[in-house]
Amino acid sequence: MGVLEHKGRARVFYKYLSQVYDRINPFIWNEEMRDEAIGWLELDGDERVLDVGCGTGFATEGLLQHVETVYGLDQSPHQLEKAYAKFGRSGPVRFTRGDAERLPYQDDTFDVVWSSGSIEYWPNPVDALEEIRRVAAPGGKVLIVGPDYPSNTVFQKLADAIMLFYDEDEADRMFREAGFESFEHHIQQARPGSPRAITTVATVPEQ
Repeated sequence: MGVLEHKGRARVFYKYLSQVYDRINPFIWNEEMRDEAIGWLELDGDERVLDVGCGTGFATEGLLQHVETVYGLDQSPHQLEKAYAKFGRSGPVRFTRGDAERLPYQDDTFDVVWSSGSIEYWPNPVDALEEIRRVAAPGGKVLIVGPDYPSNTVFQKLADAIMLFYDEDEADRMFREAGFESFEHHIQQARPGSPRAITTVATVPEQ
């Protein structure tokens, strides 16, 4: 387990990262990548959408171009403060401070569950994916963005020491163990040589 796959350390990390997050993020996960991923969801505007690990609201902004309301959840109070400054506390985003492994929502609540840049910090990603499947309605969509495992051996060792990086085979395992049967992976990259993202779009099994 990487050093940041620990909830307390991740909160401290984001206390400082929140100050520069919106300036750094576009070098790794930019609007073009975000909008491409949103396009795979084929939103029609009526969906109830949850953004798990919403952070400062970068993905939330994109989702709000397609739906009227987004539910945003994050464990970092510092990231949420930045999000409040963008959207207000009672605007189109309904914020909750909470844990991806214990989502404070009822079963089958959401048509779409989105999470970008969060899975790499989850101590138990399969548990969190099971929770996401629980709160998503049967037939709904789940989209998860995480860091693709580097091909260079040196970078692999560094990645393993910091947080979760994973390839398509590992993504297959995690999603299957969480109860998903239908999913596909996409590799996204801001520019040649920049870190790659692995984006999985899954369909929630019908009950």
